Amino acid sequence: MEQKISLGRSNLRVPRLGVGAMTWGDAKGLSRLQPAKTAYGGAEGFEEEKRAVEVSLAAGANLFDTAAMYSGGASERRTGELARGKDVLIASKFPAGFSFKAEDFPKELEASLARLGCDSIDLYQHHFPSKGVLIPKLMEQLADAVEAGKIKAVGVSNYSADQMREAHAALAKRGIPLASNQVEYSLLHRRPEVDSVLDACRELGITLIAYSPLAGGRLTGKYSAQNRPGGLFRRILPQFNRKALDTIQPVIKLLREIGDRYSKTPSQVAIRWLIENPIVLPIPGAKNGKQALDNAGALTFSLTADEVESLSQATLAWRV
Repeated sequence: MEQKISLGRSNLRVPRLGVGAMTWGDAKGLSRLQPAKTAYGGAEGFEEEKRAVEVSLAAGANLFDTAAMYSGGASERRTGELARGKDVLIASKFPAGFSFKAEDFPKELEASLARLGCDSIDLYQHHFPSKGVLIPKLMEQLADAVEAGKIKAVGVSNYSADQMREAHAALAKRGIPLASNQVEYSLLHRRPEVDSVLDACRELGITLIAYSPLAGGRLTGKYSAQNRPGGLFRRILPQFNRKALDTIQPVIKLLREIGDRYSKTPSQVAIRWLIENPIVLPIPGAKNGKQALDNAGALTFSLTADEVESLSQATLAWRV
């Protein structure tokens, strides 16, 4: 089991691997049509979600990431239910909808706390920047929540390098670090390396939390032009068409070759490539215990510098 690290320069100690709970919970009404559900389908019921928690905790992966927006709040409710009484860190995100202003923050926080069934959230993240939300004003609200003991660490999500700097500077005036920025990052989505987000994280001492570390399942090795994924949302995306799936096969072949040296799967190697960067924390989703067990296997081996470089070179086309 790998040692825990500080999340950015905060006091929050986290594992090198988290768990994405985007599909968890029993979505009702129109929430069943949200992308999380239509792309991947719901998790396989309470018992499998519970098993995913148990397997992850046994491996030391005790950080679970959810959001107010996921499944109309059902993901927060289920995450809180499964975390109760356990050594679990909860990362959540706000707001619950798109019509949000900074002054709405207190009620968003209280609603998240109620759904999670707790008095304090370990990491609370602004889910996405918006022209209608002034970052300094919002960071003041988050700083107030830290000082009130309602959240332990402040994070953002989908922020650009400039937006990160703005948030970091606003929080610094209150003596509070910006702990993390959650963005898409994988071997098949390396944009954080070229849009200055990764560099800014390194410079400012901020952890990059990598969502979609398996590129929506493309790095699992399960899919090809002959075996495309199910789910309406994924099937209409260009990266899942037959030509795109053919294009990634050399990457899958390399992942298998490296994995065979360690008796690991392509997924585990792809996740491990991210973990080898000390400022990156991947949060692959786990719909069931089997997926959680496979994800956790990324914590049980290391890649050599040459293997990391060979994967980096093989996926240069995805740096744009």
